[in-house]
Amino acid sequence: MLSKIISQANVDHVEKWFERADKVVIVTHVSPDGDAIGSSLGLWHFLLSQGKTVHVIVPNAFPDFLKWMSGAKDIIQYNRYKEFADKLLQEADVICVLDLNVLSRLDEMQSAVANSPARKMLVDHHLYPGDFARITISHPYISSTSELVFRLICQLGNFSDISKEGAECIYAGMMTDTGAFTYNSNDREIYLIISELLSKGIDKDEIYRNVYNNNSEGRLRLKGYVLCEKMQLFPNFNAALITLSREEQKQFHYMKGDTEGLVNIPLSVKGICFSAFLREDTEKDMIKISLRSVGTFPCNEVASEYFNGGGHLNASGGEFYGPLDKAVELFKQALVKYEDLLLGKK
Repeated sequence: MLSKIISQANVDHVEKWFERADKVVIVTHVSPDGDAIGSSLGLWHFLLSQGKTVHVIVPNAFPDFLKWMSGAKDIIQYNRYKEFADKLLQEADVICVLDLNVLSRLDEMQSAVANSPARKMLVDHHLYPGDFARITISHPYISSTSELVFRLICQLGNFSDISKEGAECIYAGMMTDTGAFTYNSNDREIYLIISELLSKGIDKDEIYRNVYNNNSEGRLRLKGYVLCEKMQLFPNFNAALITLSREEQKQFHYMKGDTEGLVNIPLSVKGICFSAFLREDTEKDMIKISLRSVGTFPCNEVASEYFNGGGHLNASGGEFYGPLDKAVELFKQALVKYEDLLLGKK
């Protein structure tokens, strides 16, 4: 039996909103990952089953290895179809904002969502949610937004309306946001949910293959290059660093999603508890920061203090506006400051 972690007041409000709404728009963060797409499509399938007119709008492109999900071809990219997306946002009765805590994570979509007259609800698992939504369902200690979407549908009393296709999307979101259940995944209820999703007929092994065994030649060669040439170990701090320039990405015909998961690889080295990946963004003049840790090392604190970011204890991210070498210097400063925690002295 799953715990009812979403307040009944919020569930009641969502139920009334969905009952009265004809047009619903689902939005999620820039550079959508597996949880963003999985939670959005999971909710999309459910709302379609309730007879609603539903659209999913994302700020920009998402990785090819997520496009196998049912409904992915219907997702609208704001940066390609702005005029159409703006019209949908203005005409929506309800906007469901998923997998982000502040509207700035919508990038160029931010003002269109903020200025829409639609009622707004937030479903998210990141710290420090903004106050832009009339309904806020925020649970930072839940593994993924996809898990929250599943819980919300169940608390609405609509488990029977989750289709196999919707279940696949929810499972994919949960899987990708926990590194295939290798971190932030010790809650026993995660596996109760997986059991219920399996009862819908999903093939979890096929979903794994669709996501993780779907490399292009360029992506695989890039991974080899990163491991051989770009991974630096700092054994005195139990830490590792990977950097990647625009030129290096171009060399391997980089496509969005090709670097997904690279930051986790150094954590497989004995003794390494903290890994950072610093990548020159191919679309904007900034450095994208991905941080991962194992155990109790708080990479979210490093993200917040040094890289204008945040996230979860073991999985965080941020941004740095400046040259790559300066971002590397900041990373090294963080190692010195957090030395005791990295070495387990605190």
